[in-house]
Amino acid sequence: MRYTDFAKTIIELKNADLELRNKLIQCRQLGKEYHEDMEELHNRNAQLLNDIIDIIGYPTIDKVGEEASEASWLIIQHSIGQPDFMKKCVKLLADAVSENKANPRNLAYLTDRIASYEGRPQLYGTSFDWDENGELSPKPFDDLTKVNQRRKSIGLNTIDEQIQIMRRQVESEHQLPPTDIEKRKQHYDEWRKKVGWIK
Repeated sequence: MRYTDFAKTIIELKNADLELRNKLIQCRQLGKEYHEDMEELHNRNAQLLNDIIDIIGYPTIDKVGEEASEASWLIIQHSIGQPDFMKKCVKLLADAVSENKANPRNLAYLTDRIASYEGRPQLYGTSFDWDENGELSPKPFDDLTKVNQRRKSIGLNTIDEQIQIMRRQVESEHQLPPTDIEKRKQHYDEWRKKVGWIK
């Protein structure tokens, strides 16, 4: 069954997210602290998508079409202030992938994001942050060979290739490394505690 109204709503939520992101890029505000407008939009989108998921289940391609299914993943991926919602969705997405109704790459990205916020090693090396040298690098992962094998198995490039792509992207978006890495890490840990990623 196709849920066209829900699909339209989901795409609108994603478009609002990308519009705000582009606005922050233009103002050179992206990549600094988690911008309060972005945090508010991400939380609102998560709540609205959660309401939809409670009605129709995970928005798989067969239910909402490919564009809205991809948009759903993006909204979930950005709902970083809602750990319970993200963990609920990763289980639903894993089921959908096992039934060939969703993209396995999306599951890899969401699995890594949750692991990173919980302080666990990534499996695919998809989550990045500024390192102590002021370069954008993957957050900790378990083993380089295994990571590249897992990436290859779902059609991703190597971790080294992705590092180059990500570094070019932040440069094009005028994102700069934080001036005080330790202070940023402290704020990050405080935020993770506040929203419930860590105790």
